[in-house]
Amino acid sequence: MSRKSSPFANLFLVIIFFVLYAPIFYLIFYSFNSGGTMSGFEGFTLDWYKELFSDTRLLIIVLNTVVIALLSALISTIIGVFGAIGIREMKRKRNQNSILGLNNVLIVSPDVIIGASFLILFTMAGIQLGFYSVLLSHIAFSIPIVVLMVLPKLMEMSPSLIDAARDLGASRWNVLTKVILPYITPGIFAGFFMALTYSLDDFAVTFFVTGNGFSTLSVEIYSLARQGISLNINALSALIFLVTVVLVIVYYYISRRAGNQGMGGMRR
Repeated sequence: MSRKSSPFANLFLVIIFFVLYAPIFYLIFYSFNSGGTMSGFEGFTLDWYKELFSDTRLLIIVLNTVVIALLSALISTIIGVFGAIGIREMKRKRNQNSILGLNNVLIVSPDVIIGASFLILFTMAGIQLGFYSVLLSHIAFSIPIVVLMVLPKLMEMSPSLIDAARDLGASRWNVLTKVILPYITPGIFAGFFMALTYSLDDFAVTFFVTGNGFSTLSVEIYSLARQGISLNINALSALIFLVTVVLVIVYYYISRRAGNQGMGGMRR
């Protein structure tokens, strides 16, 4: 039996979505303002988008942000998957809980503390602040997220699958690549996209470890906002929001299609 949602619940959801999305649409609306401010709409223009695409420095910063996010998400996903497998293979439950506790501490720790810790570490190690310091920091705080995304899928996998593969003569590598990894693929993709998202919107940690002319989008927008409101930031934010919506829609249809194929395979 399906339960009907109450009018109060629907009203609450409408209010929540309005609070979340109203500032975004307000920002996008004024990206087309010819007046140059966000205090009054004077007329429609695309000049801010033209100015954005003519700003080479800002486009390079966007590219830096995307490269850092993709690399950190990829590397942290690989490390996080093997870390999750290692935690699952631990014989003692106490050891598993201890490692998971240390993993969760990194997630709940304030970004300011993590950023300051990385800054001290890189300074003591003599690592120059810039691309590599930001990349290493993003990999470090993304690994625990990937572990949390992958580990539940590993825990729900029946040990009999691995035992059956070994009984049929599969090597450890074949068990990993043909049994474990295909089974936890949804968790791997979830971990990758979560790591990618965290890297793209991180500000606090990146603010501490960036330097030598290297910057990411969050730090650059913060610097530009302190100098005064410029509507090319609105234009950039509007494009990022549009790309994000498209990616979410594509991911939704891919996951839905994969789910339908899985159901079809089960029916056969």
